[in-house]
Order: sequence, then C-alpha cells, then structure tokens
Amino acid sequence: MALLSKSAQAAVSGGGAYLSPSKIAAGSSVRFALLSDEPLEFYEVWAEGPDGKSKPFRFASEPSPDDMTIAFGDFTRRMNREGTGPEPIKFALALPVYNFEAAQVQILQLSQKSIIRELDNISQMPDYDDLTAIDFILGKEGAGLNTEYKVTPVPRKKGADKDIAAAWEDSRAAGFDISRLLEGADPFKPEAA
Repeated sequence: MALLSKSAQAAVSGGGAYLSPSKIAAGSSVRFALLSDEPLEFYEVWAEGPDGKSKPFRFASEPSPDDMTIAFGDFTRRMNREGTGPEPIKFALALPVYNFEAAQVQILQLSQKSIIRELDNISQMPDYDDLTAIDFILGKEGAGLNTEYKVTPVPRKKGADKDIAAAWEDSRAAGFDISRLLEGADPFKPEAA
C-alpha cells in the first residue's frame, strides 16, 4: 500500500491541470486515457512579460506578425535556445485525458511532432477505432535535444471505466471547456458572468 493518497501523490509530483510530456522524468512513463478523440488544434507562441515570466499565446490559425503584436501587449516573443532569433511558432494539440497516476482529468498539450505523429498513426489502425476505449503509455528517454518519446496503446486498465467516467462527468459538470485555452483562460474554470 502506498504511503500517500492519490491526491497527495499528485500534489507532490506537480499534478496540476496539465499532463506535460516535458515534465515526465527521463526513463519513466505515464499512463492516461483519452476522454475525447477530437483534439483542439492551435498554434502556440511563447512570450515573456516585463517581469521576465513566460506565457503561452495560442491562436486558432497560424498567426501573422500583426496578430502576435496585438495579442502580446506588453509581452515580447521569447528567443530560441541559441539566442539567434525568436522561438518558432509551434503547431499544437490539446486533449482532455484521465491521468491514472494523478487520478484526475488533465489536459494533454502536445507540440512534440513525434508524439502527435504516433497518436495519429495509432488512430488510423483498424484495431483502435475508438481511442477513448483504450489507454496509452507515454514514455520518455533522454533529455534536452536528445529526448525521445514513445506512445504505446494498451488495453483499458481493469476496473477503471467507472473512475474515468466519474472524473470526466465531474469536470464537465463544473464547466470544463478546452476551447478556453485559445482565450488564455482556464479550461477547468468557467468565466464569472
């Protein structure tokens, strides 16, 4: 039996509302279930505010320089690793998932092309016609520019359907709306009227 409860484990491991592939420790993996097979597709650009803190800006279509200038306000587009120019605009997906380790609904946001391609390839296999009926294991090896990810489809964890359905229903009843990402808002919290 684990010392910590599932909620305590999630709090200590970073938990939060996002399942971020970059935050997975090298040599480890995370198991999740897709709650929708219709991802939110967008373009993302990171910018830094006057206080030096970074923030993502998301656009429904590839933004023009003018689009970014208007959206950024006081923010400045973040530089690439080499410091030779701005970070590229990245295509990204976001999907609601059930993270088994955290035992909660989270958002899986992907800008890593290798992961996006693997999920797309799996989605086109006849054996996996319903991506919401199986689980996935996302593994990570290496670090920095030498990071490699692997996505493996696996059968649904025994007895998990009830927990997954309850967590997803609770999130939707609380007003979950993934499209709020495009407004820079929290998908888990409806805007106050």
